[in-house]
Amino acid sequence: MLKALPVLLAAIALIAAGCGGSDDGGTAGQATASVPAEDACAKESLALVNDGQLTLGTDNPAFPPWFEGTGEFEPWDPTSEPTKKGYEAQVAYAVAGELGFSDEEVAWTVVTFNQSFKPGPKNFDFDINQISYSPARAEAVDFSDSYYDVEQAIVALEGTPIAEAASVDDLKEYKLGAQIGTTSLEAITTQIAPGEEPSVYDTNNDAISGLKAKQVDGLVVDFPTALFMAAVQLDGGTVVGRLPTAAEGEYFGMVFEKGNTLVECVNEALATLQEDGTLDELQEEWLGGSAPVFE
Repeated sequence: MLKALPVLLAAIALIAAGCGGSDDGGTAGQATASVPAEDACAKESLALVNDGQLTLGTDNPAFPPWFEGTGEFEPWDPTSEPTKKGYEAQVAYAVAGELGFSDEEVAWTVVTFNQSFKPGPKNFDFDINQISYSPARAEAVDFSDSYYDVEQAIVALEGTPIAEAASVDDLKEYKLGAQIGTTSLEAITTQIAPGEEPSVYDTNNDAISGLKAKQVDGLVVDFPTALFMAAVQLDGGTVVGRLPTAAEGEYFGMVFEKGNTLVECVNEALATLQEDGTLDELQEEWLGGSAPVFE
């Protein structure tokens, strides 16, 4: 027993040293500082709606150039086979890859546009559906950083008077329309302020029908969607021009349930995709086109 006493005393001394302060002002907690903290963005650390699977939301149908079905310019049904065609589709899979998910570990669920940014629990990890950041929306959900900086544009039918408009003032005399709940609708009321109240449609498909039926003279949508509408969805469609960019700018961001820790990890992924040129390459592939900017 006496032979064991020096060993016991030495052990007690070591414990006491570990519990006391250090000469450089350190604390007891610093004794474990050399052990790296768990990477919060490691795949196994992510808090997901479904374990081992990244669940993404978007609308049905999802339209080109953002998503594309099996045929060229064909809308995509998220309840069908997954697609990797279209700008948002490819951005989503690129982000998933940065987070450590294979294509097979990505699942899609249908979320209507207006439901995506309503408050409350979400059945997706993030939603990607041309959803512009706004302070009001950000009170109910969280947004990622930009994956596309937005311009609004006017779509009309060739040969109609509005097709000759060259300035924002020229647009004021025309009847305009946009999808409900969109920043495109806000742009009509705040940037153009036309003499007539705008027509409001549940979907862009309904808005296109309204333009064809001459319920409105022109539609306001984001610029890439305007290019697609004019080239594919309308017979004799034209992009009249782009609205000047608002001073505070506008961008599309992924949408998350409020307080979701996944936001920071997605932002890291987007920063990587921006720095390595991936986002620029995808924009050039899917969103290219031109139209004049209104004075």
